[in-house]
Amino acid sequence: MVRNKAVKSGVKAVSVKSESKSKEEDTTADSSSNSIHKFTKEEILFLRISLLSWYDKNKRDLPWRKISSEDINQRAYATWVSEIMLQQTQVATVINYYNTWMKKWPTLEALAEANIETINEAWSGLGYYSRGRRLLEGAQKVVSEFQGQMPKSAQDLEKKLPGVGRYTAGAIASIAFGEVTGLVDGNVVRVWSRLRAIGANSTLPEVTDLFWQLSHQTVDTERPGDFNQAMMELGATVCTPKLPQCSKCPVQALCRAYAKAESDKQSSVRKICSEVKKETNGKPEIVDIECLVPNCKFCLPEESPWNKELGVLNFPRKPKKASVKQEELNVVVIQTCEGKSPSQFLICQRPEKGLLAGMWEFPSCCQQDSKALISQAICVSCKVENGNLKGLQEIGEVSHMFSHIHHLYKVWTLQMADDLSCKVESFEGRPVKWVTESELLEAAISTGMRKVFREFKKSLTFPQSSKRKRESDVIVKDPKKTQASISDFFKKK
Repeated sequence: MVRNKAVKSGVKAVSVKSESKSKEEDTTADSSSNSIHKFTKEEILFLRISLLSWYDKNKRDLPWRKISSEDINQRAYATWVSEIMLQQTQVATVINYYNTWMKKWPTLEALAEANIETINEAWSGLGYYSRGRRLLEGAQKVVSEFQGQMPKSAQDLEKKLPGVGRYTAGAIASIAFGEVTGLVDGNVVRVWSRLRAIGANSTLPEVTDLFWQLSHQTVDTERPGDFNQAMMELGATVCTPKLPQCSKCPVQALCRAYAKAESDKQSSVRKICSEVKKETNGKPEIVDIECLVPNCKFCLPEESPWNKELGVLNFPRKPKKASVKQEELNVVVIQTCEGKSPSQFLICQRPEKGLLAGMWEFPSCCQQDSKALISQAICVSCKVENGNLKGLQEIGEVSHMFSHIHHLYKVWTLQMADDLSCKVESFEGRPVKWVTESELLEAAISTGMRKVFREFKKSLTFPQSSKRKRESDVIVKDPKKTQASISDFFKKK
């Protein structure tokens, strides 16, 4: 009731409650108007009320937000799965993976009984495959060491579960267990950067610490999980990277970046450092859109000052991306000869550590090798003789980008006699298996390898299309079948 009244009558209606609720807020909230990078007590209260009210009306209907179980341990597990999947992956992509996962492994105990092979298969196409492996390892640890009970604090979650970092720990602790703790992800960084005009490199440790400080300072004490989700929702749907919808922002009145952009629009003559006072019913006033702290380490750097054309897109600032390493590989799609029906394909398993650990792939070797060397490398790696390898040929190229490396695959295909294929027991000492096309598509292979197989399938129709093209060329060049011109038509008449 008190919170509802506050929305109607303004921040002052509940300022007394705010002062008595938490002594911590008295020490973290900055009551000085000189610091544009922090919040006053009134601003914090307005932020909580406005953001949660907006979230209740506008939150997306997502499956991990509909956890009905009374078991908080089950809610924690579901939250854990969703947050791990959402790392570096768009929500639209995650939904189907999440639903499939929870149907297959509805509880921690069910997941703990799985093996890495089935985990990789379920994760196939989602990327960053170590995430699935860490979930499995974490579930097994919870069951074997903690009697199936998840750690309940952010500190313990981060300390005790593999693959759970500071953000994921904060998400599970606040959403599932109601711990009053903030969190910081890419969306939250963008919101804080714009609300508080934080223009320094967002990856610097001191800047990251400020983002966490703001998150802990402002998180709602009654609804910490909803508040954290609301912050991420705001960044994902309104305060977006390229096309922010400032007119729909529930906390626009607190946004330093928006105030500065509006100041530019209102008067190109007036200096941006002049005070902009905006006072509306129930909204705190914004003053001093320029930082008064000399050489402030959180402001936009002198070498890259405010750009009027960008407006709120001046924030956040990120460092230039380092050049991505490029690696070129020959990937060979080896299939059994036509005598065996249906055709089978050879795949080998990647090492247990490193990129795409434990996943399956087509055999590959250095792209600088010649055709003869590739054939020789395949024979050596498979421990077979060269006599029964047929039709090694290049069929195309495929590019695939990882977060830190760019793979360029030159795709080859060859056939292996049935009596030879049964002798292939390993590839470079790694496990191998022969699979049909349907088995291949269900196996734990990476997105890059799926692209390779699509290129292979496309090549199967190339000879026919090429033949049709050549036949059409002959028809056009045949003078007897060349279409008559209009003038010739009338001459015949």
